[in-house]
Amino acid sequence: MASELNLISEWDKTFPLSDKVTHRKVAFRNRYGITLAADLYEPRDREGRLAAIAVSGPFGAVKEQAAGLYAQTMAERGFLTLAFDPSFTGESGGEPRYVASPDINTEDFSAAVDFLATHPDVDAGRIGIIGICGWGGFALNAAAADTRIRATVAATMYDISRCTANGYFDAMTPDERYALRRQLNEQRTEDYRSGTRALAGGVVDPLPDDAPQFVKDYYAYYKTPRGYHVRSLNSNDGWSRTSSLAFLNAPILAYSGEIRSAVLLVHGENAHSRYFSEDAFRKLTGCNKELLIVPGASHVDLYDNLQAIPFDRLEAFFAENLK
Repeated sequence: MASELNLISEWDKTFPLSDKVTHRKVAFRNRYGITLAADLYEPRDREGRLAAIAVSGPFGAVKEQAAGLYAQTMAERGFLTLAFDPSFTGESGGEPRYVASPDINTEDFSAAVDFLATHPDVDAGRIGIIGICGWGGFALNAAAADTRIRATVAATMYDISRCTANGYFDAMTPDERYALRRQLNEQRTEDYRSGTRALAGGVVDPLPDDAPQFVKDYYAYYKTPRGYHVRSLNSNDGWSRTSSLAFLNAPILAYSGEIRSAVLLVHGENAHSRYFSEDAFRKLTGCNKELLIVPGASHVDLYDNLQAIPFDRLEAFFAENLK
């Protein structure tokens, strides 16, 4: 399957390769027949079959950014890890390009579990997932549906459905939502007429002086050498505009209260998005759920700030729940 994709052979991540892991490119299909590209990280010093973790996110990023950093770091700590590009983005397949889907992107996590569950170096009963930013919401949705997932971490989570349909802090009115639907459906007509798909634009550039702090934080990650990547949607021209239509009518956390496996929600104390994790945590049931607020951290700090990301806690969480 890898031959069907144009996989880059050289190291092109936003972080250096660790000498504690081995790395190779792999590919696998989801149940829609889309081939996904991924980076497989394995600890150099290992014995027997390992617990495994699939990682994706943030929303509009690629595996060469935060997801790869999380995957490599967890591999340094003894797990076999898989950082993948979601359908329609990065090195993964799928047409049209730059489309997001509440169903297909949730399925991407389960497809990663398919790959890991059948990998000869993985203990199929010890698989977890990490979703970052918008993929934190998809990770919870996957955990609600896929009973093979034993443990889930959602880091600096966005509920993309809620944010799209209600705006930030649920400030959007029904009339505003209807106006958005009209605008997006008019764009569908125009896209069909032109044979192209208009893109929504990535992180705003140049950065306005009056931009909110969280937009400045996004710029500092996606638009500077710190986190820029040529295949990242947020670093460049963004998602297809009409991708938002699907999220207006599909609340992805509808069944999150039925998750029986372990869940750890991690968010920054100063993140504008903190309420997504706090509200999601209120829906979770059982004694194996935890909300961890990182003191002083912003939303973007949990992308790549090694002093802010609580990797010790993530390691202990997965070690406990992937016994």
